[in-house]
Amino acid sequence: MVNRALISGVTGQDGAYLAALLLEKGYEVYGTYRRISTPNFWRLQYLGIFEKINLVPVDLADMSSILEAIQIADPDEIYHLAAQSFVEASFEQPIATADVSGVATTRFLEALRQTRTDAKFYQASSSEMFGSMGNNATPLNERSVFEPLSPYATAKLYAHWITRIYRNAYGMFACTGILFNHESPLRGLEFVTRKISNAAAKIKMGLEHELLLGNLEARRDWGYAPEYAEAMWLVLQREKPGDYVVATGEAHSVKEFARKAFEVVDLDWEEYVKIDKRFLRPLDVECLVGDFSKARTELGWASKTDFDKLVEIMVEEDLNRWQRWLRGERFPWDAPNYPSEAKVLTRALRM
Repeated sequence: MVNRALISGVTGQDGAYLAALLLEKGYEVYGTYRRISTPNFWRLQYLGIFEKINLVPVDLADMSSILEAIQIADPDEIYHLAAQSFVEASFEQPIATADVSGVATTRFLEALRQTRTDAKFYQASSSEMFGSMGNNATPLNERSVFEPLSPYATAKLYAHWITRIYRNAYGMFACTGILFNHESPLRGLEFVTRKISNAAAKIKMGLEHELLLGNLEARRDWGYAPEYAEAMWLVLQREKPGDYVVATGEAHSVKEFARKAFEVVDLDWEEYVKIDKRFLRPLDVECLVGDFSKARTELGWASKTDFDKLVEIMVEEDLNRWQRWLRGERFPWDAPNYPSEAKVLTRALRM
C-alpha cells in the first residue's frame, strides 16, 4: 500500500526537500500552494520533482479550502509547513503573520478533527519561539521556557501550543518539530544566509561591490535543510506523538557566516560588508542554540553537515548560478534569484 502525504507550503525550501525525500521513499505526494500571479514552483523544478507532485491550491484563511485539500489528498501524513516565515516581515505585517503562521494551524487541526481522519499531523514550530531565553547561549530543549520577541515567533508559539492542545484533548497524532535555523541553496534571498552567499558570489563575479547587513553579532544554530526534512519525517514514524528540538548544538554569528562565505571565494569579507541600520530589527534575539538530545535518542537523528560545509555548499551553488546566467543559460529555478525574474519564470513555464 502506497503512503500518501499532504505538505502545506510545498513550494518553500522545507516543503521542496521534504517532497523529494518522500518521493524517494515511495510516497504519493500532494502539496498545497498559494495562488499568485507569478507561479513560485522554481524549487520543485530545481530538484526535478515538479511533475511528480500533485499540486493543490489552498487559501490558509479559508477552512473549506483546507477541508477540500484533505479530501483530495486523503493523506496518511500531513506536514504543515506553510507560513509567513520571515521575521522582519512579521513586524511589517503582524496581523497577516498571526493568521497565516498561527491561526491557520487551528484550521488544519479542526479540519482533521471534523473529518475524523486518523492522519498523522506535523506542525513546523520554530526556535524563534524561545526568544530572549536564548540570549544566555544555553542549549534549549523541549522543556525550555518560551519568550518570543517577534510577531512571527508569537504566531508560531500559538501554533505550537494549539497542536499540543488538540493532541491532548482529542487524542490526535499531532506532533511538533522545533527546528532551529536550517539553510540551503533553496533558501530565499530575503534570509540573511542566502543574502550573504549570493552577494559573495556576485562580488566575486564583479556583479556587485558591497553587501549591506544588519546585526553581525546575532548567533544562530545553523544546519542543512535536507537533513532537517528527514527529521520531520522521522517525527511521524514514531509510535507515539511528541515534540522534538532539531538542531546542531552549535551557534555561529552572522559575522562568522560572512567571513566563511567570502573565504570560499578567496575574498576578505571586511572589504565588502557594511552595516546598514535599515536591516536592524526592532527586537532581536542575540543567540539561539539547540539541545537535540531527544531527537538523537528517540529518532536516531543528528546533523551530518557542519557549519563550514553548509556555507561552502551555498556559496558554490550561487557561483554556479551566476556563471550559468552570464553564459546566457536560463533555467526556471534560476528565476527568483536574478533581475526580471517574473518574466523569465513566466517564459520558462510556457515553453
